[in-house]
Amino acid sequence: MKQNHPLSTGFADPVHDAQTAFRRVLDALSRPGRRFVLGGPVQGLALGPAMAHLLLALTDDDTPVWWPHGEGAAPDWLRFHTGAGRAAAPQEAAFAVLVDAAAMPPLDSFAPGSAEAPERSATLLVEVPSLEDGPAVEWRGPGIQDMQTVRIAGLPDHFWTQWQANHAAFPQGVDIVFTCADLALGLPRTTRVRRLEGVQGCSS
Repeated sequence: MKQNHPLSTGFADPVHDAQTAFRRVLDALSRPGRRFVLGGPVQGLALGPAMAHLLLALTDDDTPVWWPHGEGAAPDWLRFHTGAGRAAAPQEAAFAVLVDAAAMPPLDSFAPGSAEAPERSATLLVEVPSLEDGPAVEWRGPGIQDMQTVRIAGLPDHFWTQWQANHAAFPQGVDIVFTCADLALGLPRTTRVRRLEGVQGCSS
């Protein structure tokens, strides 16, 4: 008889841990470019600690999540712990889990919200190999004092050009939280960027 593998655990202290994780992600999005520590590893789950804690804190049965192919048991794990169902297509997702940043779909594949309801846009949770070793990008906007230099590794070509279009669509547009191991870094749609290493099409 086939035996089912047990699902990985969720928060050790659901109320306290969820509140802490939610507060940290709000901090990350209100202070763009600053890295925040978010959670410890979840045993048996093929997601980084920050990604797992974001999903546990942000999703529920009203927030469909889009997963790429090959995600293993993670969608079942999330549905068990938060009730979050699976979105059939990127455009239908409230949240998207993108564990291979280099292969992520274009930003305009995801729901940008509407002029009447910009809050109905998608939030992308993007795992990257490093939050300090990528090409230098200058960030400006709300929550940033003067300017913040950010280095995110592993993003696809033309990502920052896509971001310029996303920013220009404000108040519509997606928001992003980048993760790497136990670190999270927010990029809200209000942030404008300028690539500092000679890439055309990415100046504000």
